[in-house]
Parts: sequence; C-alpha cells; structure tokens
Amino acid sequence: MSVTGAAGHLRSLLPGRDDYRGIRTTWGVDLLAGVTVGIVALPLALAFGISAGAGAESGIVTAIIAGVVAAIFGGSHVQVSGPTGAMVVVLAPLLATHGVGVLPLVCLAAGVLVAIAGVLRLGRTVGLIPWPVIEGFTLGIAVIIFSQQIPAALGTEAAGSTNAVAAAVLALPRIGWPETAAALLMVAIVAVVMVLAPKVAPRFPASIVGIVIATVVAVLTDVPLARIGELPAGLPSPVLPVIELGLLREIAGPIVAVAALAAIESLLSARVASSMSDVGPYDADRELVGQGLASIAAGMFGGMPATGAIARTAVNVRSGARSRLAAITHAVLLLLVVLVGASVVEQIPLAALAGVLVVTATRMVAWRTVRQVVKTSRSDALVFVLTAVVTISVDLIYAVVIGIAAAAVLALRNLSRASGIHREELPGPVVDGDDRIALYRIEGVLFFGTAERLLERVSAIEGVEVVILRMSQLQMLDATAAQILGEMITGLDRRGVTVLVKGVQARHLPVAVRAGMIAALRHPRHLVEELPDAVEHARSHVVRSAVARST
Repeated sequence: MSVTGAAGHLRSLLPGRDDYRGIRTTWGVDLLAGVTVGIVALPLALAFGISAGAGAESGIVTAIIAGVVAAIFGGSHVQVSGPTGAMVVVLAPLLATHGVGVLPLVCLAAGVLVAIAGVLRLGRTVGLIPWPVIEGFTLGIAVIIFSQQIPAALGTEAAGSTNAVAAAVLALPRIGWPETAAALLMVAIVAVVMVLAPKVAPRFPASIVGIVIATVVAVLTDVPLARIGELPAGLPSPVLPVIELGLLREIAGPIVAVAALAAIESLLSARVASSMSDVGPYDADRELVGQGLASIAAGMFGGMPATGAIARTAVNVRSGARSRLAAITHAVLLLLVVLVGASVVEQIPLAALAGVLVVTATRMVAWRTVRQVVKTSRSDALVFVLTAVVTISVDLIYAVVIGIAAAAVLALRNLSRASGIHREELPGPVVDGDDRIALYRIEGVLFFGTAERLLERVSAIEGVEVVILRMSQLQMLDATAAQILGEMITGLDRRGVTVLVKGVQARHLPVAVRAGMIAALRHPRHLVEELPDAVEHARSHVVRSAVARST
C-alpha cells in the first residue's frame, strides 16, 4: 500500500462531519430512540456486570463509557455498544480464576488488538464465518447465560465451577427456604411482565417495569433477598491499568478470546443493523477501531470489554434512530441514572436481574432459524450442533474455530463429490485402433482434496497407448492438483503411454506451468486447444506405433 493510500485509510477510520449529516432534521427521533434504548439497557448493564463477576457498577460504567466512545468512533450510525451476554460467557471464568483486578489489563490489551485489526483492514473477515457456526454459538451462549442465572434465581450462591451448566447443577442441592421461594417470585414477576406486556404494547419498557414491580414487592415485604448493594453516585476517576508482563503472558489466551469475540459480535451486530436500517452501510474496519477504543476507555473507568449489542441495536433501529446521537443519548441517560438514582438502583434484588437475563437468553434463540439450519442439510446440522456443544462445554472461541474447521472440511467433501472424471467415446466414426485411445473428461473442481482420488482411475488404466485429458470444463485447478497431474503424466510416460492435454483454460495455465504439469508432457504439441486435433494426433500416434511393431 502506498503512503497516500495508507494515509487515506487512516483518515477513513476517524470521525468526520458526515457522521452527523441530517441531524438537524432527525435529532428529535434520535433523542427519543436513545431514551428508549437507555431504558432497555439499564437492567441489562447491571445484570451483565453482576453475571460476569465484575459487579453492577462495572456493567453500567461500560454501557456509559463504551456507549459514547463506540458511537463517536465506530463505523455504524445506529450501533449501540456495551456489556453483552457473549462477553460475560468469556469473562466469568477468567474473573473467577484471576479476580476482578485483571479487568483493566484485559480491556486495554483486548481493545488494542481489536483496534489494530481495524487498522489492518480485517473487518470483512467476519463474513467468512458460516451461518451454522453463528447460530450454533448463539444457542450455546444462550444456554450458558440461562445457566448462569440459576443460582441467583434460586436464591443461592454459585457453586465452585467455571462451567456455567455444572455450576447451575451444583447449586440445586443448596436450595433453602424461604430464600428460594422469594427469589423465584422475583424471577416470575419480571418474566411475566417481560413476556406479556409487549404483546399488549410493543414499545412498553417491560424489563424496567418488571424490575420496578419486583423491587417494590421486595421492599414492602422485606423478603430475605440479595440486593445490588451500594453504588457510587457518579463515575469513578479514570486510571491507567498497570501492565504486568507476567500476568499478561498468563492471560494472553483469554485476552485473544475477548478480542476475537468483541470483533465478531460487534461486526455481526453492525451487519444486522445495516440490514434493518436505511441509514447507509457500515464501515467494518472503523467499527473495529471504535470498539477497540471503547474497551480501552471502559477499562480505564473500571468497566469491562464492550461489544456491539445486537438486542439494543435492534431496539435503537426499531425506535427510529437515524444517527449516532441516539446511542450517545442512551449513554447520557444511564449516566443520569447513576448520578441521580443510585440509591434506588441499590435496592434491586439480584433475582430480579436474573429474571431479565433468563428471558433475554430465551429470546436470543430464534427457533425458526434453528429449524432452518437443521433442515438445510446434514452438514449444516452437524456444524450447528458441534458448535453449540463446544460452546457450552469448552469455550466460545474454540467453538468458533472448531465450527469453521468442521464447516470447511464438510465443504471440501461436498466439492469433491461435485468433481468427476468420466471416460468418453471418441467423437465421429470408429476407426481401427480407437480401442488403444482413452478419452477422459475432467469437470468440476480439481484441488488437493480430490485430485488423488480422481486421477487414480487414469493411472490404473491398462491396454491403451494414448490418454487424452479434456480440461476445458474444469472450474478450478489448484497447485496440488496440477502437481499430481504432472506426476501422473510422468508415470504414464514411463509405461509408454502418451498423454495429450486438451483445453487448459487461460486462468489455469499459470498454475499448470508453475506446478510442472506442462513440463511433464513429452512434447509441447501434446498440449492442444481443440478436441478434433487431439483425436487426430492420438490416432496418428496409434498408427505409427502399429507400423513400428509390424516392422
């Protein structure tokens, strides 16, 4: 890339005046959308912070700081960023092992990695993730988030396991009454309101209302329930994280996982937003830079790594958001809640927040989409199930890697089945000696996964003097296949069999030359363009051989 091109790319990653084009006419609807999203985001921010083990304060700080920074520097006009359930899945075991003190370093390191990915123009790579993999890890995340809420929903403490499903099972023997009954009541109140209210009024802030009702019931009845607890009446002062090289090496794997997840989820959310809205496309590289800066900033204020939030972004779009002002407004509203209403928020029962996440986890899975994936093909169903199982039992990033690898292997298998090599009759009237000529048509794709199997048929042929390979209908030829073709030609030549190659396409010729396939031919004239010429050459060769044998 030239210096001018690099400078232009860097400029495209920075905020500009065009980000707020038309805001004079859309500011009203943007403010309203921002308030709506803020109401939806408040319980989620609190719940995700607690569920990750970082605390309610960390969740809401992330929503405020990352929400503003990502809105300003990100590549989408309507994306809303903050703490998400997927990030909780990665952070919870990390914080359980190393403590909350590692959060600032994780935010800094992961944020830098995500921003660098944007600078290096890696934003479009999310398009390489197959659909079954995306749906599989979405299902896995939903199961984990649901499982993480079981202890709080039962009024017990989480058991000592970093696996959410195992911890949920281990929490069952710890049930105690009346704590469990009170906790289940809170969950039921929130869940009923969240499920039923939208059916009557789609724009009804059901999660907030459900939490308010549950909190009022908890305060009036004075039931024995764990609460959010004391929150600061303002944002903490920013602090630069201390970089400890030993700790950095120890948590390097989780940091990479956090960065990869932040990039993947943010770009998926931006893509969904772009498909839902007519405010224009998103810039994938700039989105990564914005999300990286958002995580860095959130970490400095005691927050957690942030990503684009699909659910909140969808609410933003459906509420009519047209510009970045909506996401900024959502963050400002949350800041006002911290400044004015911290004492009220402190009284919210943890079980009520668990109810919010139980419903949220259930809604994450689009069962119609799951049925579509499973019914599309056996390969897609296998990738989907494998990704979901690995997500739940091992790790989300491992699940994505394994899912992509499985999808790639199955795709190569399908490609190999679409490839073929067929023996054909020579065109025109039969001539004496035609039984000494074998004509093969190679079609489809010839690559490392198919070449060996397909070309074994030609190598094993007996009783012929000339083999003609028709390659004009070949759609793809890679270096491995061309090299194997060259070896086959050489092997047949040693047995006295002449090989003619007909119709190598211009786009395949460079690969065939570099891999040694063309050089393996006995004579340059054995590379021909038209089938009649190849057949004529083969027949003349058979005649010359017959004459030579008779003399």
